[in-house]
Amino acid sequence: MNTLVWFRQDLRTIDNQALTRACEDANARGGKVHALFIASPGQWQRHDMGVRQQRFLLANLNALGEELASMGIPLSLLKVDFFYQTAAALKAFCKEHGISSIFAGAQIEIDERRRDQALLDKGFPLQLTDEHCMLPPGSVVTQGQRDQGGAMYRVFTPFARRWREIAASRSLWPIPAPASVATPVVFTPFAFWGDINDDPALDKWPVGQDAALEKLSRFRELGMGRYGENRDFPAIDGTSSLSPYLALGVISPRQCLAALLEDFPDVFVNESSPARPWLNELVWREFYRHLLVAFPGLSMAKNFNPLGDGIRWRNDETEFEAWKHGRTGYPLVDAAMRQLNQTGWMHNRLRMVVASFLTKHLLIDWRWGERYFREQLIDGCLAANNGGWQWAAGTGCDAQPYFRIFNPMSQSEKFDPEGRFIRKYLPELAQWPTRSLHQASGPGLFDSSGYPSPIVEHTQARVRALDVMAVMKKG
Repeated sequence: MNTLVWFRQDLRTIDNQALTRACEDANARGGKVHALFIASPGQWQRHDMGVRQQRFLLANLNALGEELASMGIPLSLLKVDFFYQTAAALKAFCKEHGISSIFAGAQIEIDERRRDQALLDKGFPLQLTDEHCMLPPGSVVTQGQRDQGGAMYRVFTPFARRWREIAASRSLWPIPAPASVATPVVFTPFAFWGDINDDPALDKWPVGQDAALEKLSRFRELGMGRYGENRDFPAIDGTSSLSPYLALGVISPRQCLAALLEDFPDVFVNESSPARPWLNELVWREFYRHLLVAFPGLSMAKNFNPLGDGIRWRNDETEFEAWKHGRTGYPLVDAAMRQLNQTGWMHNRLRMVVASFLTKHLLIDWRWGERYFREQLIDGCLAANNGGWQWAAGTGCDAQPYFRIFNPMSQSEKFDPEGRFIRKYLPELAQWPTRSLHQASGPGLFDSSGYPSPIVEHTQARVRALDVMAVMKKG
């Protein structure tokens, strides 16, 4: 009998436990290995997954198909609109190809977990591997309650401390790609499942695991040790740019950690290690993913902090449209939103700035912003997106205090001091003095450029937000 590896958010052959176990199973049985990806466009639309990320997924899926073909493993694509249709399609595929065992990487989102549980309940021979995180959800818990199974941390710093302790005691090195299991086969690239034109934004994101590893290598050479110095400046190429590849599993978090440990072997114990800031980013990713499993309501757009249910959001649609299209009258906010719309990506510092502006200055529900980001981002990830938006709104786990309200003008002056980033994405302001770029548009300022007046005045918006957000005060 044959074996199936079902690819999901793990579009790679290196450090893919499901693929390795499928190959081992087939070798033990004397069978063949088949690979499968199931596209669910209708379900993805319900989950606000944008076409941009879907196209990036397909491009990486085709790159994976070529890799697998060279190993003698044919990759097939099935399309079902919604998850509830998966069982019938998978059953037919397994019958056609004589499949007796299925290996796949576990997913953390609630609908995906329900789908997998339904398949297990129906008797599908599905075996799940935990590789979307370096340490599986539920393994990093409070020590004081260990006898009762422990509890998920609600604050990042103790979680990170405990995470490092456990990670230091385990072997988290990535595993190599399995050896070829048969003679090479021919792979025919899949066509897109829609009729939307190609997106030029994808040109800056080369596809395939080799491209992801090349980005990691470049980051090691030019930026990993200086990440803490450069990460907050959007005009500097100071981040890894690996998030789109991590979101689809084109590269694994263990591959990232291995590179970090090779260059900075003391990073777990040395707080002053120049690589500690990037390690913390990897651990933040783990934190938000562990939270999504521990608190399923996060997958259903619920406030982590129930006090957030009392916020009286204004939800002005006209102001929301201005924010979406970079027409708020605050140059840094607008440049950031245009970066998102044009490239499908936004610098992390700016994600915090624009999220704070939407939720605090405009008092628009964080779920509106989360949804729009999900529709636009090439690195869309429910755990990180939800975690970031609830952090900014003050409703999340270990979120910024409700009374912390970013001043977009001081953020601009501090993190884009020369106005290089603003000028890049607001060409209508390119010739204006740098000092003017760090101000909100006002009477007489930018008049001849066609740039809009501010949709809200900062001081008044701050006072209003403090009043509305006061429901977040702890009793």
